Amino acid sequence: MLLSRRFSCALARAPSILRGRPLPPRAAPAVPSASRPPPRRLMSSSSSAGWQHASRPPPPPPPHPGADKDQLFRGLEAALGTTFSSEPLAPPPQPMILVISGPSGVGKDAVIKRLQEEREGMHFVVTATTRAMRPGEVDGKDYYFITKEEFLTMIERDELLEYALVYGEYKGIPKQQAEGLRIIIALARCLKEWSVYTNLKLLIHVTFGIQIRDYMAKGCDIVLRVDIQGAATLREILGESAVFIFLVAESEEALVKRLIHRKTETSDMLLVRIATAREEVRRMQNFDYVVVNAEGKLEEAVKQVESVIDAEKAKIHKRPVNI
Repeated sequence: MLLSRRFSCALARAPSILRGRPLPPRAAPAVPSASRPPPRRLMSSSSSAGWQHASRPPPPPPPHPGADKDQLFRGLEAALGTTFSSEPLAPPPQPMILVISGPSGVGKDAVIKRLQEEREGMHFVVTATTRAMRPGEVDGKDYYFITKEEFLTMIERDELLEYALVYGEYKGIPKQQAEGLRIIIALARCLKEWSVYTNLKLLIHVTFGIQIRDYMAKGCDIVLRVDIQGAATLREILGESAVFIFLVAESEEALVKRLIHRKTETSDMLLVRIATAREEVRRMQNFDYVVVNAEGKLEEAVKQVESVIDAEKAKIHKRPVNI
């Protein structure tokens, strides 16, 4: 009797003992082979892309092993249903207006002269000045060398696009650049025919803009060389139509040595130029680019200016030129 009672108690405790153990997985019922679904096929990325983009044309058939490049080219056109255009993908570069300025002695003339030698299609706008001609300079090519009386007369008649008094000498950009007009003005002065002056004045007003547009229409870039005051005036006139480059020496010490080496100024004039240069350097932030023309490294400075020109011409959004 005692054994049967222990056996009954063991049976009563058996479910609670097995409750914490995981049950073995049940076997899935057998499915007849005829009713099993076929295995799924994995689509490659190319077939999936073709399914998603059904509108794309089918790829051209592979060329014949013996087909030449011309046959392959025509085969691609036939597969696409169109001909390949030979028009340039990028827009053609547009002519630009370049204003080069900087303190006295930084080498503006040397850089511009070398730039014209290295790069075709550069039209240099000659400025007028009352200073004395230096050795090697040519009247009408480097500057228009005129007297102060003639310059003041041009100011009175509004014949200058901009002008400034720099180191006691006048500099400015005449609105006329055609030699024929200069001859007419000289003749009119001699004959004192004021009726000619009256009609000529209106012509001079528009000549500068017309000449600039004509040269730009021919694909030429326009180069203006002015002092810092002139650059400020041109910024007001041209706005963002022009690219302004500030040319500077590698250091103040190097700039002073260049001014001394020129032997064109007295000690008092040198002091004025140095003081002016210090003030002009502070206006560097008003320019678009700065180029260092270090002593003995003219070629590097010219290449930097050319890089500025190339970068401006490669811009997607060009500068609007309004003359």
